Amino acid sequence: MSRPGTSEEQARNEDAARAPADGPWTLRDYALIADGERGALVDPRGGIVWLCAPAWHDGAVFSGLLGGPGRYRVRPADRWNVWGGYYEDGTLIRVSRWVTADGIVSCREALAVPADTGRVVLLRQIRAVRGDALVDVGLDVRAGYGQHPMTDVRQDGGPWRARSGPLHVRWSGAADARPDADGGLRTRLRLPEGGVHDLVLEIATQQRSDLLDPRALWRATERWWRSAVPDCADTAAPRDTRMAYAVLNGLTSAAGGMVAAATTSLPERADTGRDYDYRYAWVRDQCYAGIEVAAHGPHPLLDRAVRFVTDRLLADGAELRPAYTVDGEPLPPERELPFAGYPGGGDRTGNRAGRQFRLDVFGEVLQLFAAAARHGVLDSRTVKAATVAADAIAERWGAPEAGLWELEERWWTHSRLCCVVGLRDLSRQLGATAPAGWTRLADRILAGTRSRCLHTDGYWQRAADDTGPEAALLLPLARGAVPPTDPSLALTRSQVVRRLAVDGHVYRFRHGEEPLGDAEGAFLLCGFTMALAAHAQDLHTEAARWFERTRAACGSAGLFAEEYDVAQRQLRGNLPQGFVHALLLECSARFGQAPKSVPSAGW
Repeated sequence: MSRPGTSEEQARNEDAARAPADGPWTLRDYALIADGERGALVDPRGGIVWLCAPAWHDGAVFSGLLGGPGRYRVRPADRWNVWGGYYEDGTLIRVSRWVTADGIVSCREALAVPADTGRVVLLRQIRAVRGDALVDVGLDVRAGYGQHPMTDVRQDGGPWRARSGPLHVRWSGAADARPDADGGLRTRLRLPEGGVHDLVLEIATQQRSDLLDPRALWRATERWWRSAVPDCADTAAPRDTRMAYAVLNGLTSAAGGMVAAATTSLPERADTGRDYDYRYAWVRDQCYAGIEVAAHGPHPLLDRAVRFVTDRLLADGAELRPAYTVDGEPLPPERELPFAGYPGGGDRTGNRAGRQFRLDVFGEVLQLFAAAARHGVLDSRTVKAATVAADAIAERWGAPEAGLWELEERWWTHSRLCCVVGLRDLSRQLGATAPAGWTRLADRILAGTRSRCLHTDGYWQRAADDTGPEAALLLPLARGAVPPTDPSLALTRSQVVRRLAVDGHVYRFRHGEEPLGDAEGAFLLCGFTMALAAHAQDLHTEAARWFERTRAACGSAGLFAEEYDVAQRQLRGNLPQGFVHALLLECSARFGQAPKSVPSAGW
């Protein structure tokens, strides 16, 4: 029934925009396909439930993950089926698979690469693996988080064409599709046993007329992934390490920025308000990715991280923001979307982190540049950026700041130790060309931090005014903030094990008097950090135990979220979380090497 003052078509569009998507799945069940410029989440039913276009931070064209409109489904007509799937090794080419009452159907899917910043091309290849296949296909592109239904839908003897707000849509392989009541397109495909059918969806900022050749697009995509991901046979967990490389490549733009995760508003804990938009490039995460890749060897991901961070430092200096869009712009302000949101979470876009000052990122930047110097990829422009970072540390290390976790401004221990590591490590790599004052500054920061933040029991406490343990401290300690034989490393790690670890998983810190697990899940980053700290102490068996326990906390697709609910064995927060995959990569690279000391900050 139409509403007063609106046309029937407008009313239908409004109803479709409010219509609930298919029910959500637990986070462990989703898979990711990505091309560096954007990423799509695929659910077990064959639905693309999240895709922003043309870029990561733009509006979603498929919003089902948050209960919004827009869909692209490929699923067996027989709903009585069991789902599964896998990634082709070392790629983000996903194969969804369903066993039905009468056969097996698969759908191979990927975002075509090399990527175009103004165009996303989504490839889907349906195969009747065993028995004949009857497959339902539906497409409804709704740009701008559902604001723009498809219009001007037409088929002029070739692919379907349409508009969705400012975006142009082309869809090939669905010649028999017909418009449905919601304004989308639907068809049913029949494939004989062994039959293959290709679908190619293009969503672009400009109308295109080039041929959408699925065979050529698949060949180029396969070739790109072969060149992007190394063999990793020299690591402790080669297949998972290749997966980590694939995820990091999929999250990293050609401009160099790597998004923290592909999604927004997935809850860290139900109904607590801690659900954020992670579709931006955090300088911290960028540095982690570069440093961890460098632990395995020189790789284009290291070059991209160095380039992105160098550009931001030279542009913003001491006012470096914690996070940017992947193309280096400031973050948009937070706003709410008109969706139900993922259960227990919100429905927000934008992020306030861009307005905070964090000291730790300057230390992490210097560590990144030192890693680049070890591989001979540090140029004069980046050395200039390093001087900017060191000057910012010298000016502001004594003042309170937001710290690693972007909380209230305090005298955080972790930030100071990161700066100590970065100043010493880069001084060591630059040798005689390093400013003499950097090492003296590192000594001064360490002495000041030791006097304020080393607990009387000998461990490093969380902040000058907080005597509690902090798992994140293990990373700068493992990287050489103090000598490996310094008792504070062992005592700090012991405190974290005793007070922040449960069943082999590690939490960040305590939230007041709340039991661990009530306020938030275990932080998978901290689990891998614990493994690195044990390795730095030459406790290789213990390091392996922490590593294996943490790397098991992934979803069925092999993706890690930020947190892990130990009691329910579920993923929590946005996914996939880039820095978790990066820390897995470093652990695997280091543990696969012959036993030797971890590169230190010059002790």
